[in-house]
Amino acid sequence: MTTETIINPVNQLILAVEKAESAPQLLDAVTELANFQSPEAIPTLIQVLGYNNPGAAVAATEGLIALGECAIEPLLRSLDQYNYGARAWAVRVFAGIGDIRALDLLINTAINDFSLSVRRAATKGLGSLQWHQLPSAKIITTQTQILDTLLITINDGEWVVRYASIVSLENLYQAIDISHEYLLNKIEEKLKQIITEDVEIAIQSRGKLALKKIDNKEYLI
Repeated sequence: MTTETIINPVNQLILAVEKAESAPQLLDAVTELANFQSPEAIPTLIQVLGYNNPGAAVAATEGLIALGECAIEPLLRSLDQYNYGARAWAVRVFAGIGDIRALDLLINTAINDFSLSVRRAATKGLGSLQWHQLPSAKIITTQTQILDTLLITINDGEWVVRYASIVSLENLYQAIDISHEYLLNKIEEKLKQIITEDVEIAIQSRGKLALKKIDNKEYLI
């Protein structure tokens, strides 16, 4: 065993990913590399996002989310507008980490992406941002921007995106300072509207749950 191997065993795991000769081998190799949770694995995990292997992409996504904020800058630098698959998986990573640096990408994706699963991931991510990363003076402006976005996604034609919008509205409500009563009222009114107007039972039920959580009240149709 060489000194290099002892000092940096992640190299072996990276090599296993690069030499995988089948989809199962690749999945196993990426899973092991992701579980190692080394920042040195980030470039390889990002590269896997562009492979035509959903299982390996899921493993890489989970590994990058587990690594957290240190994965954001390399991932932002790697975005390739011509590789939609990689960008779609990257959105899932950004949403899972909740890093504020991905805000513009999440907003644009939540509104405009053609894939319902990617819109859903971005929409959910907007409700899970790390507010401590922002200067206090910028928080309410950003929260208003996110609310405006969620008031668009709540009308999405796919119910799973609307469902994610409700979850994010609930989380946003809990993050907004009580002094900004106008924004809080706006969220409440939208949730009340949803439970009376949306045709999906699942959406009505989730809207009721959100209202119960933020107001500790029962809303019945």
